[in-house]
Amino acid sequence: MKYVLVTGGVVSGLGKGVTASSIGVVLKACGLRITSIKIDPYLNTDAGTMSPFEHGEVFVLDDGGEVDLDLGNYERFLDVTLTRDNNITTGKIYQSVLEKERRGDYLGKTVQVVPHITDAIKNWIEFVSAIPVDGKEGPADVCVIELGGTVGDIESMPFIEALRQLSFSVGQDNFCLIHVSLIPVLGVVGEQKTKPTQHSVRELRALGLTPHLLACRSAQPLLASTKEKLSQFCHVPAGNILNIHDVPNIWHVPLLLQNQNAHNAILKQLNCLSIATPPELQEWMKRADTFDNLTDSVRIAMVGKYIGLTDSYLSVVKALLHACVSCSLRPSVDWIAASDLEDESAKLTPEAHAAAWETLKNAACVLVPGGFGDRGIKGMILAAKYARENHVPYLGICLGMQISVIEFARYVLGLSKANSTEFDESTSDPVVIFMPEGSRTHMGSTMRLGSRRTFFQTPNCVSSKLYHNSEYVDERHRHRYEVNPDVVDKLEEGGLKFVGKDESGKRMEILELPSHPFYVGVQFHPEFKSRPGRPSALFRGLILAATGQLETRHFILYFENCIEALPSSICRIRLMKLDRKRWQIDP
Repeated sequence: MKYVLVTGGVVSGLGKGVTASSIGVVLKACGLRITSIKIDPYLNTDAGTMSPFEHGEVFVLDDGGEVDLDLGNYERFLDVTLTRDNNITTGKIYQSVLEKERRGDYLGKTVQVVPHITDAIKNWIEFVSAIPVDGKEGPADVCVIELGGTVGDIESMPFIEALRQLSFSVGQDNFCLIHVSLIPVLGVVGEQKTKPTQHSVRELRALGLTPHLLACRSAQPLLASTKEKLSQFCHVPAGNILNIHDVPNIWHVPLLLQNQNAHNAILKQLNCLSIATPPELQEWMKRADTFDNLTDSVRIAMVGKYIGLTDSYLSVVKALLHACVSCSLRPSVDWIAASDLEDESAKLTPEAHAAAWETLKNAACVLVPGGFGDRGIKGMILAAKYARENHVPYLGICLGMQISVIEFARYVLGLSKANSTEFDESTSDPVVIFMPEGSRTHMGSTMRLGSRRTFFQTPNCVSSKLYHNSEYVDERHRHRYEVNPDVVDKLEEGGLKFVGKDESGKRMEILELPSHPFYVGVQFHPEFKSRPGRPSALFRGLILAATGQLETRHFILYFENCIEALPSSICRIRLMKLDRKRWQIDP
């Protein structure tokens, strides 16, 4: 196994995750199989109990792992399916060591950070890196490891020591260290300063690790003199100093690395030049250029409760991007704090209240993402009500689906007290309830998590058509509340239809309002499986509906399905584009 370690210095938030993902993309384009590991030095066992305000979104994997959002970057960039073990935390390592100590596995020895913790880290990396994540058999060729935090953090010391030992045990030809650092420019001087990177590299070398490449983050491209200075004082060849300067979109980052021959430097260090091929990144280049040249946009109202940190909804934003680009549009996301839509806000902060409603009314579609807690719930209900009454395309995800059920029960069925027991345990009309199998005493890993199967109840619904008339769909979940099965009949009599259910038929997964152009709520999180080249079907449906193209798209899908059903010897046709101005279509 070949290992590429990505560390960070100077400050956090430099984009180590995107850099590590882009390195994987370039190496994959050279014909190598890639897997990834993210190391988070915090003591939490996983990211499941961490606030989105503090750490960004919790990304959910197929196996139910609640992990760092960087694993979402890996899956989107590399098109792989990772496991919960691909995210290593201090909590997981110490938990595994202490469990062994309690069992007596250490035979009475004193358990210490070195060698027991460091050995556990090395063993974990070597075990997980051998697990195939690309659907093929056998281990990958290269494992890209990202070490969270910055060099010098006290909590990352055991991991740095373990990685130092790993680099020694696997040999120089199997280990490549890339250090991501900041090259700031002081406003007064206007000079690219290398001293922070020099100090960061010196700290890393003092801990026993010497970088083979530097990935320098900067606003503008590095000057030749800056590279020479870095090379001289950081002991890195000038050809191995990569510059990841600001770009219009992150799809340019793999292209930046390719243009600087980063792949050759890495392959040379790993002794893989003989088995690699020239990188094939035409698809990435086309994707990046396409997005840069988009002129038309669509306004999307994102009504949430964690809008103070956009990383709280990172996968949702990426899924919107994928869907919009596939429709040749640029996403224009209008962030609306749900609490600003509430009636109380009109009294306390009238300007924010007016601005929020103006933004909502100017949007082409409305999206209410997932979340927990009762803050902003009234505002979300009002947003769902506005979308339903004004025939504005609406997509509710997880909590957003539950919000649409509450809103419908209150304002269509007349159940003014309808609510979720999450927000009011004593409500007389509980339309959303706590799952029977859920735990009320523990928070971590006690929800309904991971990939679950949803069965369509009828092919004649928007969601089924968007999923190419499949009988079922597998999507990832993260929730502990669900629609009360006792009120489903009453809701459907009122006009709301539950077109997707789980295998038992008692758990509501997808709802639609047939009288509406596009009003869809899903209990799962479709954003987690969206990819740049394969946008989420429901996100794409939202954008198509927002731009008046959904009916046309349904016709195209029907036409393509008919053609695909014919024997290839009779006909092989692909409908590339349908201009509705020239084709009269009966939806």
